[in-house]
Amino acid sequence: MSNSAIEVVQGDITKLRVDAIVNAANTSLLGGGGVDGAIHRAAGPQLLEECKTLNGCPTGQAKITQGYELPARHVIHTVGPVWHGGGQGEDELLAGCYRNSLRLAQEHGLESIAFPSISTGAYRFPLERACGIAVAEVKRFLDAQETVKKVFFVCFSAGDAEVYRKILAEEQ
Repeated sequence: MSNSAIEVVQGDITKLRVDAIVNAANTSLLGGGGVDGAIHRAAGPQLLEECKTLNGCPTGQAKITQGYELPARHVIHTVGPVWHGGGQGEDELLAGCYRNSLRLAQEHGLESIAFPSISTGAYRFPLERACGIAVAEVKRFLDAQETVKKVFFVCFSAGDAEVYRKILAEEQ
């Protein structure tokens, strides 16, 4: 895997022209706050209609929909864990979000995917810990397959982007 296969960007994930963006969703998949609400607003009402047919999604799992009015062709919805101190399987559930999202991208022949910082907002997962899990899972996946060629970590704030860049550099 080349270092250029993973890129950290600061900005709005709903503006990226990639094969799929990942939605940090809640278990209902019917929209919410933060990234979830922004994706639903940008995609238009058809996204909610398709999500209603999916019967929700368990924490750590992922489901895929069309992107509708987004520049991205697809939305991969994954449900991150709420942080309860680290003793309730939060790390493994978060790792599952990345693994299962990437697996769906591979199964659908998608080459580019963009992730937000899953669980680090309202779900209070510690940013550096979450970032370390995200980077490790993405690198492991990219090394093991050839379909997905480019992964973006999209951070809303400059501070979060800096943490991702630092951890990515340490893992090189």
